[in-house]
Amino acid sequence: MLGFLSKGPAAMLGLDISSTSVKLLELSRSGNEYRVESYGVEPLPENAVVEKNIAEVEGVGEAIARLVERCKTKVKFAAVAVAGSAVITKTIEMPADLTDDELEADIQDQADQYIPYPLDEVALDFEVQGPSPRSEEQVEVLLAACRRDNVEMREAALEIGGLKAKVVDIEAHCMQRAFGLMRDQFLEEGEEEEDQVIAIIDIGATMTTLSVLTGSGAPYTREHCSVANS
Repeated sequence: MLGFLSKGPAAMLGLDISSTSVKLLELSRSGNEYRVESYGVEPLPENAVVEKNIAEVEGVGEAIARLVERCKTKVKFAAVAVAGSAVITKTIEMPADLTDDELEADIQDQADQYIPYPLDEVALDFEVQGPSPRSEEQVEVLLAACRRDNVEMREAALEIGGLKAKVVDIEAHCMQRAFGLMRDQFLEEGEEEEDQVIAIIDIGATMTTLSVLTGSGAPYTREHCSVANS
């Protein structure tokens, strides 16, 4: 999942759409070293994003356009994320001998057991996590789904801003992968990566998010509205 850190046709910007601003980050990589090529923050119109949901697509898109112009980046593809509170995730077990196409077909057939919305209203994806600890013949599969309009609103805002959404991910999972790049510096002598548990607290303008990351497995995340009473 590090394709967005490389130069070339597959290069992507990281774009964070929060309740009060849009943040852009462009990285390049040489070996194990990373370099910030461009970075910027652009404020959003009031109430353009409410509790991490886009309410005014044009206002967000125009802010993205201003930010891209100011950062002078040439990259036209971007990775964005939806809030964990907007996503339903569930780990299920599937036969290990299925091909990717068979796995996708089976998950589509069974998804209505786990998703409380009509399947034509959701964006659905999955990722094989690894062998099941209960059976060698099974694998654990992480199923993720959110309402399709959460994805489409972000795609539309990026299009107004002159960008194309290449990846739409989940915020906590983005944080887990990003932290994986620097995890080694937090390991104590003799400590194994899979034994380490890290809590990250993101205190935003309207929302505080707690993410608990482990060496393996999906992150635990909880969001809490942090707007103070005036």
